[in-house]
Formats: sequence, C-alpha cells, structure tokens
Amino acid sequence: MANVGAVISSIRNIMRQDRGISGDAQRLEQLGWMLFLKIMDDKDQELEITKDDYISVIPEKFQWRTWATDAEGITGDDLLEFIDSNAQDNKGLFATLRELTSIANPKRAAIVKEVFEGSNNYMKSGYEMRKVINKLNEVDFNNSEDKHIFGDIYESILVELRDAGNKGEYYTPRAVTQLMTQMIDPKLGEKVLDPAAGTGGFLTAAIDHVRENYVHTVEDEHQLQKSITGWEFKPVAYVLGLTNLILHEMDIPDYHYMDSLKKEYNSIGAKDRVDVILANPPFGASIADGVETNFPATYRCKESADLFVILMLQLLKPKGRWAIVLPDGSITGDGVKARIREKLLTDCNLHTIIRLPQSTFFPATVSTNLLFFEKGSKTKDIWYYEHKLPEGQKSYSKTKPIQFSEFRPIIDWWNNRKESEVAWKVNVNDLKDWDLDIKNPNTQIEEIAYSTEETLIALKSSFETSKNIISELETLLK
Repeated sequence: MANVGAVISSIRNIMRQDRGISGDAQRLEQLGWMLFLKIMDDKDQELEITKDDYISVIPEKFQWRTWATDAEGITGDDLLEFIDSNAQDNKGLFATLRELTSIANPKRAAIVKEVFEGSNNYMKSGYEMRKVINKLNEVDFNNSEDKHIFGDIYESILVELRDAGNKGEYYTPRAVTQLMTQMIDPKLGEKVLDPAAGTGGFLTAAIDHVRENYVHTVEDEHQLQKSITGWEFKPVAYVLGLTNLILHEMDIPDYHYMDSLKKEYNSIGAKDRVDVILANPPFGASIADGVETNFPATYRCKESADLFVILMLQLLKPKGRWAIVLPDGSITGDGVKARIREKLLTDCNLHTIIRLPQSTFFPATVSTNLLFFEKGSKTKDIWYYEHKLPEGQKSYSKTKPIQFSEFRPIIDWWNNRKESEVAWKVNVNDLKDWDLDIKNPNTQIEEIAYSTEETLIALKSSFETSKNIISELETLLK
C-alpha cells in the first residue's frame, strides 16, 4: 500500500521544477490527464479479467502499462516526442487519442477523445515527467485501500482547483453536496443531472447516496450506472470530474464536455428531462457572446447563474425535485431577475431556503443560499433556515471548512418543522416583487448594559484614538 499523500506531495514538488508549468492551474491540468490515463488503464486491466471479450479502446502502444510502468523506461526527449509528436508517420499520444474512435466501444472511446481534446502537456522536461509517472505508479487503483485513501486525497486536489480557479468557479464543499443530496433523496431508477457539474461533487454524492440506500443487486448497480449525467465545459474541471466518477466505479460515465447554456432551449423535450437536478451553477462568470439569445426574450441576461436557473427548470420533469446553490444576487433584484423568480415560484413549489454564512465557499466571500424545489405546483409558503457558524468560530477557512455534522440540526428539523430563532416561514403573497432575500425576523439582538464608568472609559479611549489619527495626518501633511 502506498503512502498516497506523500506521492501527491512529491508530484507537486517535481512539477514545480519544470519550466513548462506556470502556476497551480496548469499543474492540475497536467496531473488531471495523467491521472485519468493511469486510472483508465487500471480499470481496463480489471475489466479484462472480469469480462472475457473486453478490449481497451486505447491502442496498445499508448496504454499506460506499455510505456509508463517501467521505472527505467522511456524518458527525456524521447518521452516528450512520444507524448507530443504530430508527425503523420509517428503520431504521439495526444495526436492519437484526440482522434480516437472505436466500433466495439464508441462511448468509452469518446470519453478518452474528449479528455485529450481539452487537455495539454505543459511539461518541457521528459526527465521530470518520468519522475511524475514513476510516482503515480506507486498508487494501485485496483487496491481498495489505496483507492479509498486516494479518494480523500483527490478531494484535496479539487480544493486546490478551487483555490487556483477564476471568477465564478467555486468548489462546492463536500458537506454541502451531501446535505443537498440527502434532502433531495435521489432514488434508484431516477435520472440525476448536474448541468454545471465541475469536478463532479454532486454526482458522486448522488452515486454514494443511491448505492448506500437503494442498490442491493447487480441489476440495481447496472441501473445506477445509467442514471447519473453531468455536463461541464471547463477542460480541467471536466477531466478531474470524469476521473472522479471513474474512481466512484462508474464504468462509462455519462459525463460530457459541453457548454450547457448553448443547449437549444426550445428543443428540450420529454425525453431530455430528468427526475432530479443537483447543481451549483457558476455565478458572476462570463458567458459566450450571444448565448443569452438561446433563451426566451423575457429571461435573457448576462448572469450565468440566472440563465442556468431557467435552463434547469426546462430540464426538470413534472414532479421532479431540484436543489441548487444560488448567491444573494439571484434571489433579489428587479427586472429579469424578478421575472425569473416569478416563473420559479409559479411553476415550482420552492419549499425551503437554507441561508449560509458568507465564508461557506471560502475563499469566495459571496453570500449563498440552498434552494429546494418540486416542479409542478405553485409555491404557497417558503421555509427559511439560517445556518450559523459554530460557536466561537468567526468564519470558515481553508483549515476550518464547513463540516457535515454541523447540519444535524437542519436534518432533524426537516421533517418536523417549527419556527425558532433560526427558522421562519413566509407566505408567497407577502413577498414584494418576488424578492426572496428575507432576513431572519427572529434574530435576537444581544443588548449589553454598560455602567456609567465603563461608558466614560470607552468614550475617552475613542477620543484618544481620534486625536492620535489627527496628529499623524498633520505630521504627514507638513
């Protein structure tokens, strides 16, 4: 069994020595395709044992076991040529896999093709690359203990992607994906979709939930394999998300490299609709020019989160269930935003909004909310629940992220709802302009009584501070 944490740490240090890798985002993209290729090969070897007629879609020359597993194997400039060559008579790994097809297993071939179309080899030293490859070979993804440990390490890699990301790209904490999935309760046979899937957090939470609660036979597992779908159009997130699903034993993930907002809105019909949507759409992110024209004129805007809301509503079946992360900016505001909320509350029962602390999606400081819907009936009453920081903690951070155990009070309250200091109910008729940004009316304002002496001391201190500031300013102006 490998020390998986040490392996990943070593890989990080090796990549930092390579002049071709500039920053964490490129390092993660590089690690992404290499991990994918190794995990695919480990999975292929497992399938070759369990299925008599199984043949890998990757040509033998480019299978990880052929060129990567020998620690003394191809290295230096020869390795770079093997990876990067575009010569017609000597196509390298990238050129070959970007054109991959397979008659026997077209879906699996398409997955590999999509990964390499959206990936790049940034490393300029074949010697450093060989060191990375040898480190990756220390992890056996067919070893259950290695795989389990790596799953936790992989989560930390995804957090790094969040920290290296751009505006609008936020990693959803595992605690949040678990809560939303548990409350929506996707069941065996229900089609689950995340149209802004990122690194696959909601999809893997749904897989774990269905397996734990509803999968009892081989036939059940086959049904689960066909019921999880994700779309993502950022290349690095896509590769990491796809790899995440493979690590969760999805043989041929239904996970596509595509821009969901470019999906033809009016062409979405009954066959395209799903039972459950779980999502954290990018907010504040830029959208491609003209994408908004794909939507009905009354809902057109440049805010990605708002367009995703309209798209998801169209993708959900009648009586379908839906949980989504939205910023405060999407639950308030006039114009298009108000019209979108009106449609939501008219077409769906928005039964619950959980208000989260501002630092939940650290390092992003945007205030967020978890909204829970059922499509098909109008909203009458909305329950709000204000999730507060643990006692004594001022904010969530990299070292103190939100924990699933903190949601136990919400889980206990969910099926036995009562108003309290953190929970309140609002009738839809009391909303002004469909504004959902309703503050907690039950917040207790702590009153602190000061003695006359304490008040005078505080005033004196304030005057002294002001005097010092004025003195410093006068000195600077001389």
